[in-house]
Amino acid sequence: MSDRGYRRPRPLSPLREHLRDTFWFAPTMGFVCVFVLWLVASAVDEEIVAVLQREEAYDELGSLISFVQDAKTIVTTISSAMMTFIGVVFSISLVAVQMASGQLTPRVVRIFVRSRISKITLTVFLATFLFSLLVLTSYESEADPRLVVSVPLLQSMLTLVLVGLSLLLFVVYVSATLRLMQVGPVVDRIARDSFRVLGRMPRGPGGPGGLGPESGRVVHEGRAGVLRDVNTARLVRAARRQDVVLRLIPRIGDFVVPGTPVLAVHGGAVPPRHQLRYTVSVGVERTLHQDLAFGLRQLVDIALRALSTSVNDPTTAVQCLDRIVQFLAAVVRLPLGTVHHRDRSGRVRLVQEGPGWDGLVDLAFEEIRWCVAGSPQVSRRLLAGLDDLLLLAPEERKQPLVRHRELLVQTVERTVPVAADREFALLPDRQGIG
Repeated sequence: MSDRGYRRPRPLSPLREHLRDTFWFAPTMGFVCVFVLWLVASAVDEEIVAVLQREEAYDELGSLISFVQDAKTIVTTISSAMMTFIGVVFSISLVAVQMASGQLTPRVVRIFVRSRISKITLTVFLATFLFSLLVLTSYESEADPRLVVSVPLLQSMLTLVLVGLSLLLFVVYVSATLRLMQVGPVVDRIARDSFRVLGRMPRGPGGPGGLGPESGRVVHEGRAGVLRDVNTARLVRAARRQDVVLRLIPRIGDFVVPGTPVLAVHGGAVPPRHQLRYTVSVGVERTLHQDLAFGLRQLVDIALRALSTSVNDPTTAVQCLDRIVQFLAAVVRLPLGTVHHRDRSGRVRLVQEGPGWDGLVDLAFEEIRWCVAGSPQVSRRLLAGLDDLLLLAPEERKQPLVRHRELLVQTVERTVPVAADREFALLPDRQGIG
């Protein structure tokens, strides 16, 4: 196996990806941070008051009290208006996300859920609200500079800073949400995520034939669901300790049910159960963390919805084909299929089945090819993409591309009765009809 360009998976990588699929972690951490910030700012304000009282600078302290009393009106307004502002902003955003999922595919919702700007914006909004409430508790009714204990000067200034940051993030967030409703940015985001997955994944030829006889199996005991990812670092470590080779039986993206085998053991006894704990992650839907084919699946889904009779938007399908061809061109010469994960000494410890070239080509073109009848823009773009890939592909990988090209020509010849229309529909064009 060639490890060029491959980054060894970090132990916390699956946990980090799972937290990115949640919307509660960032606000929770924001609450903790803002509470710590308030404690620090409150201590600084008390120290400022103590220093001024020791120096008997009562006039300066009286000026600070007057300033923060004026700022109290602003802080009170912020605390009362912030939750209303949050509700309005995110209600509009959810409507935008619903429209995007209806026009493209429901799987684009994951882009919103995983969006860093969405989580940062929500976190800062909620942190501003919580901080303003905490600041209000620091105001004292005492106005005598000699008796006052705390003057929330720094706290009031930090509240204003958080409000300014909230307004800035609001502009950025609205811009990002509007981009989510556009086809181009969405398919570009899916393509970039797919290339990021490609850069993380090891690739190499070979299969389990040289592993030796199978000596045991590990069955899935959790809930039923889609195999989202595996903790390869933990599995490699468990296999090294037991001096065996593990083979992942289902592929990433397969639906597994309790009782079905997920790991085969070669060369020794099954590792202890505690060493295999939390090594296989099952969820309700696929994720791009380790699923190389999921990006293509999303692009194909968007193209199919665009080609449906209810939508009839072939230009969107052409945009998806642009990215599909881009992705296949990037992997056309890469070793695909079985993946070998090695330990520090270079010995194979985990064997995992990955998507092969034929499978990726079928996923990319099979369903779209069935829907090109009556859409010359898509057939022309599809032919141009296949011709470009045939120029890039090595000889052993041209066969599935040739097969799809021949089937596409047969489909157009069978469904388009007029010879001139057939000739037009079978003319390769990278813009569809450019």
